[in-house]
Amino acid sequence: MTKILIVAEVKNGEIKKNTLELLSFAKSQGFENEAVLLGSGISGQADVLAGQGTSTVYLGDDASLEIYNTEQYTALVSDAIQQSGATQVWLSSSELGRDLTPRVAARQGVGALSDVTQIEISGDEITAYRPCMSTKVIQKCKFSKDGLRVVSIRSGFFEAEETSPTPAITVSLSIPEGHSKLKVKEVQVEVSDEVELNEASIVVSAGRGVGGTEGCDFVKPLATELGAAFGASRAVCDAGWLPHKHQVGQTGTMVTPDFYFALGISGAIQHLAGMSGSKVIVAVNKDPDAPIFKVADYGIVGDLFKAVPVLREEVQKLKA
Repeated sequence: MTKILIVAEVKNGEIKKNTLELLSFAKSQGFENEAVLLGSGISGQADVLAGQGTSTVYLGDDASLEIYNTEQYTALVSDAIQQSGATQVWLSSSELGRDLTPRVAARQGVGALSDVTQIEISGDEITAYRPCMSTKVIQKCKFSKDGLRVVSIRSGFFEAEETSPTPAITVSLSIPEGHSKLKVKEVQVEVSDEVELNEASIVVSAGRGVGGTEGCDFVKPLATELGAAFGASRAVCDAGWLPHKHQVGQTGTMVTPDFYFALGISGAIQHLAGMSGSKVIVAVNKDPDAPIFKVADYGIVGDLFKAVPVLREEVQKLKA
């Protein structure tokens, strides 16, 4: 019987959306799922996981876990795997997940599939799809041997269901010592009031059609007024007009917001793969044959520099 252990991630004391997506999918498929929750002062979040259908939460709550430590986290997840008897381990393909996935797999003596964008499950058999060679090829992968399956999945692939917390059944994990030769001296955090792409319900994205950094600055106030995340196509990030963290697509962040505004984006297949799951898509492009219009719910064939001021004006009217 399939039993999934999901490694939860916490930010600012709350369960991250990428974890909720994994929990919601496991629940929707009728899989038994448990979770590992690690950090400092995060015990209360176990009820959030239980509300998503998690039967048991393996809890590691200790001051030493406030900052991610590879050795400690690997040991704790491995302990939870042994106690759980899980047949699969799911992690998000985040910074933490990308570091932890191969280490957990190596500790268990099994292989891992990372950065998965689509997954099919039949019993304990997994068929996973992941991009490679700059998304020119999509790999179809399966595990060649029986045993534990370790998989990391990109955010935005599943939809997070809204649920209410319920009392959790928890199992306390013994906290191991950190690596004796590794000590974190300082953590530098980028302070920003920007909405994160994978957490946003509205995304406004700029494409090559904005023309440069000034064009990006022209579009960004629309995102601010909407309370939206500010995204971009790969061409914009490759040109250095915006940092890579803004990139939407197969090689960037996959998003599934309620509203997605594509401004000056032609709609390359890699970009479409990262945002076509949006509930409502609004596109503005000069080219009436741009691929973006094939997935758009609403389209404006015209100059974005004329359209954006009109959109901003209408937003301000609604807010007033």
